Amino acid sequence: MGLEDKADAQKDKLAGATKEGAGKLTGDSQTEAEGKGQNLQGKLKDAAESVKDAAGDAKESAKGFTDGLKKD
Repeated sequence: MGLEDKADAQKDKLAGATKEGAGKLTGDSQTEAEGKGQNLQGKLKDAAESVKDAAGDAKESAKGFTDGLKKD
C-alpha cells in the first residue's frame, strides 16, 4: 500500500467519523449518514490496498519459487 493511499484512506475514516459524530450531536441524520458513508469508504480503501499488497506478496513468492526451479 502506498503511503499516499494509506493517508487518503485514513483521511476518509477520520473525516467520516467526525461528520458522523457531529451529526449525532446535532441531531442531523443526513450529516450522520454522510459521515458513516465516508468512514466506510475509507475502510474499503484500506481493504482494497491490503488485497493489492497480498497479491504483490504472492507474486514475489511465486517468482522466488520459479527462480529456484530454474536453478535446478
